[in-house]
Amino acid sequence: MKILVPIKRVIDYAIKIRVDPTKGAHGVQLNNVKMSMNPFCEIAIEEAIRIKESAAKAKKDAAEVVAVSIGPKQCGETIRTALAMGADRGIHIETKGDVRGDYIDLQPWGIARLLKGVVEKEENVDLVLLGKQSIDSDCGQTGPLLAGFLNSPQATFAAKVTMEDDGAFSVERETDTGTETIKLNPGHSPAVITCDLRLNTPRYPTMPNIMKAKKKPVQIISLEDMAKELGLDLDDVLKPRNEVVEVYEPPPRKEGEMVASVDELIGKLKEKGLVA
Repeated sequence: MKILVPIKRVIDYAIKIRVDPTKGAHGVQLNNVKMSMNPFCEIAIEEAIRIKESAAKAKKDAAEVVAVSIGPKQCGETIRTALAMGADRGIHIETKGDVRGDYIDLQPWGIARLLKGVVEKEENVDLVLLGKQSIDSDCGQTGPLLAGFLNSPQATFAAKVTMEDDGAFSVERETDTGTETIKLNPGHSPAVITCDLRLNTPRYPTMPNIMKAKKKPVQIISLEDMAKELGLDLDDVLKPRNEVVEVYEPPPRKEGEMVASVDELIGKLKEKGLVA
């Protein structure tokens, strides 16, 4: 079994975003900012490793987990994190430093086209696991687009993934009204699953595994060479389908007001017209 896990390098979730309103669409400042793996991508890597470990425990065919990232040279660090968690090897499609992946230059359509090429180039991929969205653009489009390009069965917002004996994947997924369970039957193209927050809790890489990750193979190929190899038009891949017109910080929240009793609280709410 081969599991492909696309991962993304984003501003760390704990960092306060800095925005320069004078720079329009490029207002989010990336210089000297801590970056890390997208949290939903961490969940996808963890799930892939758990499926691999379950297959080994059940003495089934050995599973291989391949982490794929598209971005600048620094994405190599993100791939090494995935390898330290337990992935077997990495593929880095390296972009130039001025190509932004936070929905400015590389958008989900172009990324999905590249990932389709990676899946076809790798051959015999059984499953593609992705985070349901990245925390920089919050699009949630790459997984469904990839499934469409591959003509693959897909399940989004997965809260539980179970591999069945016939090679199918049973997926419990989050919906607006609760959860539903669907079955992705094996076919000529890999199943595509996007991972939600409740699926698992990612492990922390141990120091021995961090050291081992340095020796695991990572294939590095430039975006230009990858596009040429896949027969894609580079300008088309980088062409934004949507235009980011403006980026700005949310307005500061107003200071709260303390009340001494429930009656005073109700009175304040009535004054503001929030209750009758």
